[in-house]
Amino acid sequence: MASELYSPLPLRSGQVLGNRIAKAAMEENMAGDGQLPDGQLLSLYRHWATGGAGLLITGNVMVHAEALTGPAGVVLDDAVPLEPFTEWARAGKSGGGAIWMQINHPGRQIQADMPGVVWGPSAVGVDLGKHSSRFGRPVAMTPEQIEATVTRYAVTAHRAEKAGFDGVEIHAAHGYLLSQFLSPLVNQRTDQWGGSLENRARMLLDVVRAVRAEVSPSFAVAVKLNSADFQRGGFDADDARQVIAMLEPLGVDLVELSGGSYESPAMSGRPADARTQAREAYFLDLARDLVTTSPLPLMLTGGITRRDTAETVLGSGVALVGMGTALALTPNLPDRWRHDREADRQLRPVTWSDKALASAASMAQVRHQLRRIARGSRPRPNTHPAYALLTEWRRQRQALRRYRAWLTSRETTTASRA
Repeated sequence: MASELYSPLPLRSGQVLGNRIAKAAMEENMAGDGQLPDGQLLSLYRHWATGGAGLLITGNVMVHAEALTGPAGVVLDDAVPLEPFTEWARAGKSGGGAIWMQINHPGRQIQADMPGVVWGPSAVGVDLGKHSSRFGRPVAMTPEQIEATVTRYAVTAHRAEKAGFDGVEIHAAHGYLLSQFLSPLVNQRTDQWGGSLENRARMLLDVVRAVRAEVSPSFAVAVKLNSADFQRGGFDADDARQVIAMLEPLGVDLVELSGGSYESPAMSGRPADARTQAREAYFLDLARDLVTTSPLPLMLTGGITRRDTAETVLGSGVALVGMGTALALTPNLPDRWRHDREADRQLRPVTWSDKALASAASMAQVRHQLRRIARGSRPRPNTHPAYALLTEWRRQRQALRRYRAWLTSRETTTASRA
């Protein structure tokens, strides 16, 4: 029997995805010199491109060179060369599927030792208990900084299209800047960007409008949105329903549903609401509720590893199944499913009681697999989480030195031109 997983998905932009399986964004932290994609990333995406997914969504690309989620983040602004991104797009499309660039600004979720700026809707820091000092203290953005940031998203989207990407996904989930504006816990403003949900959604809507105005009608524009923040008093499913309705008139093709943030890392399977740890498709219950009223196609990501789970997700009315960790371990899993084969690898579980540290270790484990795939090696799912985390910290220190030097050189160049 033919599976809906392998049926095409037409989008309102006119783009047609070859099937209903997407590689969801994972933060690779693999930028080369100049915060640019290099041979490592190209190799990784060529592996995924031939693995059978109809869509690849890149790890988050930074719209602001002074605000990175990590020191090895990729930056695409108006000052960097475009050719490395053209090569990246070409690698991602080498198997016949589409590639979208996820574009992002971390806002307050910036490590304390990073240079640059730490901004947020309000001066409310990340609360990780004893780990809170890992993040910088944010300052509330001025209206001018908000407007300049909206423009940055549009510039990055325009250049992504010019480089050959098929679309962009605007990241408004996982506690990053646009998600921070949506959150009533983080956003304590009293001006036009705070208070009511309509005001808290203003920056996201302005970003979508600005991006859509800078790209062609056939270029896909998607939004990644939390189905819930999993924090009491935070952004919830009813808020998500209303925001999806606000996005519909703006030319959005698709909304990807996820959940959580660094403070409640539901996207790693370790949310404050422990019920979601007991199954795959962490956010399926919320998605089933949202799909009944959504005027836009929905994509669901979070914990999906088996074909029957993916089929269940599509059966709920969700249009696209997103997978991250599963494709870090089995890059050709969509093709395996087509031939009635499942994944033969699972990541070693992290059972540490420290939620924040466990989440960081889980992400380090995934990135360890990505680097192995990029080198042409098989994933090693039994890698000890402590080893992966320590290796990650060592790489981060090296990347931080490179990033500091690069940012200083940019500032020097800019000052000399002034």
